[in-house]
Amino acid sequence: MATTEVSVSPELVKDVPRSERVPEPSVVIIFGASGDLTKRKLLPALFHLEQQGLLPQEFAIVGVARRDLKSSFAPDMRDGILKFGGVKEGENKLDEFIARISYHAMEFDNDDGYSKLRDLLDKIDEKHGKKCNRLFYLAVAPEYFADIVNHLGAHSMAQPEAGHARVIIEKPFGHDLESARQLNDDVNKVFDENQIFRIDHYLGKETVQNILVFRFANGIFEPIWNRNYIDHVQITAAESIGIEGRGPFYEKAGALRDVVQNHMMELLSFVAMEPPVSFEADAVRGEKVKVWKAIKPIPIENTARGQYAAGTVDGQQVKGYREEERVDPQSRTETFAAVKLEIENWRWAGVPFYLRAGKRMAKRATEITIQFKQPPMLLFSGASGGPCKEIQPNIITMRIQPDEGISLRFGAKFPSPDMTVCPVVMDFKYAGAFGSSSANGYERLLLDAMLGDATLFAHRDGVESTWALYTPILEKWQKTPPSDFPNYASGSWGPDCANELIGRDGRKWKKV
Repeated sequence: MATTEVSVSPELVKDVPRSERVPEPSVVIIFGASGDLTKRKLLPALFHLEQQGLLPQEFAIVGVARRDLKSSFAPDMRDGILKFGGVKEGENKLDEFIARISYHAMEFDNDDGYSKLRDLLDKIDEKHGKKCNRLFYLAVAPEYFADIVNHLGAHSMAQPEAGHARVIIEKPFGHDLESARQLNDDVNKVFDENQIFRIDHYLGKETVQNILVFRFANGIFEPIWNRNYIDHVQITAAESIGIEGRGPFYEKAGALRDVVQNHMMELLSFVAMEPPVSFEADAVRGEKVKVWKAIKPIPIENTARGQYAAGTVDGQQVKGYREEERVDPQSRTETFAAVKLEIENWRWAGVPFYLRAGKRMAKRATEITIQFKQPPMLLFSGASGGPCKEIQPNIITMRIQPDEGISLRFGAKFPSPDMTVCPVVMDFKYAGAFGSSSANGYERLLLDAMLGDATLFAHRDGVESTWALYTPILEKWQKTPPSDFPNYASGSWGPDCANELIGRDGRKWKKV
């Protein structure tokens, strides 16, 4: 298949204005700061904002965790910025940024620890000579969410007398519909809904945000973005890695909870939503919820699950899920999940959406495939041959990671005396067009949270809508344990039942 790369002229992007949205004086307080997320993602992202001049002069970071790391925390964060942030030693803003970092050791259920944390924040305010807004980031295990929020409320840190306070909560936000509702109720007792930022790091990716731009900023696509022209949609989220030592977490989660219910439903909503009246938070989130609520209940026969066995990934022999550290040798947890969805509205009725997510797959790739209906073929009957056996449907592929970009497949005449039609691809790559970036996606999300822009964060209605779809599946899977686990080899594209799921409709998964 011939491929033509699409590029962007440097002249078109050299004068693109940069963001000038700078928050008011702020302190970011990270609970669970001793974890990898802080070192690998959050601190590098905050420093990238500093490099771009998007942090206020009065800015500070407070790491909160249980271990006594007061002397080593800031140097360790500096190492993380250099190692994971694409930052070179000697960067002139780095030392000044590190000087803004403090550390506070406490148990998350210790009342006295919160009193001392409040005193520390007051001292930071005194140092800056003004009241700083506070952004609490809960990078902790879900069982600590409610306790931390309650203590923040009890110590008057959730509703300060001056400035504002906001809270970012990492996924998983509940493990089923009932627990999600309970957690929402617990958090809403302390923080108003407009103070709560439920984060999904997928939405920080430029390629995810670009779905909306691709659809709504280009007049050639939106008129055909509907059931009259689109045959079906596929969304794939494949990882080549295993569970990376997170056995206890993954045993409670599984692929459906870990990826499908949140990340993949966000991608689906961007593909399927109606044009919002604006790109303000309420308008965008409202259209997303409409999509989720229009999805018909998912029959159990429209689902597939799997668990990886030993195999070969990238030329390396790897063990099966049940042999992983701290995993039940008879585990029934799925490491692969696939579903077929139908959205019952005027735009999408009759168009199936196929979602699949799995670990230890053949390669790491997250992409969205829009396959269009075939045109009437009488005109070209018997025209294809030679290297092109049949006329292929038009496909738009949006690659979210790792090779970010968009491709369009269409038919073209092969140079020959015959009317032979071959598929060709026009390929746009972000890195080739705009240059590579060391940003990790958290930059936009952290900046938006400090600014109070909740467009790319989940509302409680959205969280509960997606859990309402998947909780019945989880309950049925629990009642009917799989008899064939493990049922796909590491380094493959998942179990046979996933191929059967899409194959029943006369379709097949696109090769990633």
